[in-house]
Amino acid sequence: MKKRSALFIALGMIASAQALAQETLRYGLESQYPPFESRNAQGDLEGFDIELGKAICQVGNFDCKWVESSFDALIPALQAKKFDAINSAMNITAARAKSIDFTKPIYRIPSMLIGKQSEKLEPTAAALKGKNIGVLQGSIQETYAKKHWEPQGVTVTAYQDQNQVYNDMVAGRLDGTLVMSAAGQSGFLDKPQGKGFAFAGKPVEDDAVLGSGIGFGLRKGDAKLKGELDAAITKVQDNGTVSKLAAKFFPGIDVTARQ
Repeated sequence: MKKRSALFIALGMIASAQALAQETLRYGLESQYPPFESRNAQGDLEGFDIELGKAICQVGNFDCKWVESSFDALIPALQAKKFDAINSAMNITAARAKSIDFTKPIYRIPSMLIGKQSEKLEPTAAALKGKNIGVLQGSIQETYAKKHWEPQGVTVTAYQDQNQVYNDMVAGRLDGTLVMSAAGQSGFLDKPQGKGFAFAGKPVEDDAVLGSGIGFGLRKGDAKLKGELDAAITKVQDNGTVSKLAAKFFPGIDVTARQ
């Protein structure tokens, strides 16, 4: 009887351990887009999406890994199973939803134009006619600029790295950039190279292009992972984690997503 009881206890412990076993979750990201994701002086990943990803792993009982890619290659890499979910400030749009699925929206950031303060630009085709505007390749800002501005005589130049856009603005090769406001503030305006530049006008609007908010990109039909991540996202929204991270990385910006 004692041996049988010991066997049952052992089996129960094994079953409990298996139930608590963590599922590996590989995040794909483009790591040159502060304050969402970047590498610090020690080479460690940091930023809003990094801390958000870790929080979701904690509440969802995932073992997180990180895989880097250029932003425009994230969707093909996801489809090629190089990672399991895109966690890289990717907005949920109808165009992207043709290729991949998304979790529920987690947060939302407005897109704004940055230019020289002395130029007093406005984010309209008429005001930008003859100007050269830089955008991140594969971004919704590129899609918006090419839809609304390029046909009206605005040159839209796409870059694989947003930091290259800022460098060319400082060098005078670009007149401005359309970027997510939080990224533009932290990644450029708050730095010495951003002196003399500022946001120009109000955020641009086009829900069809700019989407309903930012979520994690998933492979088509990955219903199990979507269910697990949606549940974890709801938890970090309800327990205040998303709001706390927003206050830390995007002070003054309402990041509430449209559900």
